[in-house]
Amino acid sequence: MSALVAIEGLRVRHGAQTVLDDVDLRIAKGEIVTVLGPNGSGKTTLMRAILGAVPLAGGRITHAPRLRIGYVPQKLALSPSLPLSVSRFLSLPTRRSVRACRAALAEADVAGLETREIASLSGGQLQRVLLARALLGDPQLLILDEPTTGLDQPGAAEFYRRIETLRAARGCAVLMVSHDLHVVMSASDRVICLNGHICCSGSPQAVASAPEYRALFGTGTGGALALYRHSHDHSHDHGCDHDHGHSDGADPGGGAGHAHGAPARPSAQETRRGVVR
Repeated sequence: MSALVAIEGLRVRHGAQTVLDDVDLRIAKGEIVTVLGPNGSGKTTLMRAILGAVPLAGGRITHAPRLRIGYVPQKLALSPSLPLSVSRFLSLPTRRSVRACRAALAEADVAGLETREIASLSGGQLQRVLLARALLGDPQLLILDEPTTGLDQPGAAEFYRRIETLRAARGCAVLMVSHDLHVVMSASDRVICLNGHICCSGSPQAVASAPEYRALFGTGTGGALALYRHSHDHSHDHGCDHDHGHSDGADPGGGAGHAHGAPARPSAQETRRGVVR
């Protein structure tokens, strides 16, 4: 299946500092991909590069023709004194009908908030409103930058369940950035471990046991997968691969994106670059 987004050899610099180097990534229709990494690892920069908001120092990013992207930012910078209702916010910058706004809020599981002031919303409500705003554009790819910042674990788990429901209903792909190890791992079809480059990638279970992942996050996250089991989990073995793009474009419902049976022996180049199978 052709990818919605194909990234090849991506390099991004901030001044003299290289933030991302040699990043290859493909995002296919209908899959949920989560990018994990410590602070300063380039997660948000990767999202901004996909959105075209930062210049590339190398490589290329290819979008599917007329790709519709919905973006949910990490936070919203608005003055608390600004009188702005939810319905008005949803109609900026493109005017939306009352019916469309109500439908989007209901889909984001915050029906009835259209008359509330943005400044009066809780953190969880605001994130759902931001999600509703992204849904109004009927996105084929939904990008979320640390969407559960400030939420407790049950709230984060519920938010990710909502994302899965949206994926199932709309068939859109989802790309999430997070450092929330307690919930997000099992809410994903594929996890990318990023630290300036892609350290390893694969199913949540495979990445959680990868040496590269444990080197970044330690071994104290073993209970993370138990908090919220993703409905995709099954009894097959899943491989954890360095992300070169050739296996990432598969439909998550099919078998091409998963390694079944005996794992392949990594090549010398893959071993050097942190591939785990």
